[in-house]
Parts: sequence; structure tokens; C-alpha cells
Amino acid sequence: MGKILFSVLSVVYFAFSLTNEEIKKYYWQSYNFEKMQNYEDAIKVLIPIYDKYPNGYTVNLRLGWLYYLKGNYRNSIYHYKKAMKVFPYSVEAKLGYILPLLAQGKYKDVVDMCYQILKIDFYNYYGNLRLSFALRELKDYTNAHKVVSKMLALYPTDTNFLLELGIIYYKTNDLSNAKKIFNDVLILDPINIKAKRYLEKINKKEEMD
Repeated sequence: MGKILFSVLSVVYFAFSLTNEEIKKYYWQSYNFEKMQNYEDAIKVLIPIYDKYPNGYTVNLRLGWLYYLKGNYRNSIYHYKKAMKVFPYSVEAKLGYILPLLAQGKYKDVVDMCYQILKIDFYNYYGNLRLSFALRELKDYTNAHKVVSKMLALYPTDTNFLLELGIIYYKTNDLSNAKKIFNDVLILDPINIKAKRYLEKINKKEEMD
């Protein structure tokens, strides 16, 4: 436990050339630049910390996120991998790592990482949600349905998983069930754009038949 605590907090508390106040200032500036969507400067202000602690968990996790927002997926993956190397069982680092993979359409890699997450946390919300999405993109509707059904047993009114279920029905041409699910989503979220869009698609298909 002591070793783990040291690894996490060394970025913050054990700086020799950087004071605690300087580190807090750099992070504060980074968060503010992020709010302004100025991702380049949000990254730049963290470089002094990264230079001092290139293997620090926290700074690599943050840089992975910021490079993802900037659209530099190669650098994002690089920093998320460094964070995962520090804490191999970190679910938050693995979830972050998935983001640039999704952005590049690397769905098989996403599936592999999601299953790693589920070995650690079987009912992880975002791990399961991104897994169902990636499986669906790979047209593995059977396994995508299993994932969604598992999570809807826990969260029956969750609109994200209901949407996934509706889309799976739509993709497998089960329009009746798809229509029912999307209408259920609109009861829970009357302005849900995705549900409305799929209902329009279903109506057009039904008119053509």
C-alpha cells in the first residue's frame, strides 16, 4: 500500500525542482486551458511536471486525455500506456486508453481492452457500454446483445444501454422491437435525438415495404 501511495503522489509531493505550489498552479492552469478548449496550452503547462516525472501516473493520465481531446491519438495512446505501466490494474487508465482507439475505429483493440476491464470490474458501466458499441460496429450483434442485456438487468431505464439495444434490433432488422425500444427511450428522454433519428429510419423502411 505504501509503495502504491508513493507512486501516485510522487508527482505531487516529492518535487525537488518544483514546489507543491508550482505543481498545483500548473494543474490549475491546465484545467482552465482545457475549459477554454485550448488543449495545446493545457498540455504545455504540464511539461515541467512531465520532464521531472516522465513515468508519473497522474501526469501521463492527464496528458493522455488532453492529447485525445486535441486529436493527437498517437501521443494519447503513448501516455495512457505509460499510465497503465505504472498501475496495470487501473480501470481509469484503461478506459482512457480506449478513447483514441474508438476515435480511430480500432474496434477489435477496443473489444480486447474492454474485456480486460471486465476481468477487473465485471459490471463497469463504461467498459460495458464501449464494449457493446465496439461489438456492434464489428457486427457481432449476438455478443453485443448479451452485454446490453446484462447491464439493463441492473439499469433497466438507462437510455444509453436502451439505445444500444434498439440499434442492435434495428441492425438485425427486428424493426418491431427496435421501434418499441426507441419509443421507450423517448418516454425517459423526450428530446433524445438519436432515438428520434432511428424512429424516422424505421418509419421510412415501413413505408417502403
